[in-house]
Amino acid sequence: MPIYDYQCSSCGIKKEVMRKVSEPNLTTCPECGKETFTKQVSAPSFQLTGSGWYATDFKGGGSKPSSSSESKASEPAASAAACAPGCACH
Repeated sequence: MPIYDYQCSSCGIKKEVMRKVSEPNLTTCPECGKETFTKQVSAPSFQLTGSGWYATDFKGGGSKPSSSSESKASEPAASAAACAPGCACH
């Protein structure tokens, strides 16, 4: 659900309001009650909620997988060096 910036041209109050895209714009100022409350042009902002793809895939800040996969890749080479030449384990 998007968050919109609104400002009253009469009293000057500024508010962020979370509204559905399909809802009509607000016009009545919550402070002074005049019909001078307008939506401002601003950078888009929205709030992701729930347990969908954002929470499971990207919420960790885009961290890379741990280095355990790198250590696993180097284990066979290390164990091969420890084996005797002609060992049948590899």
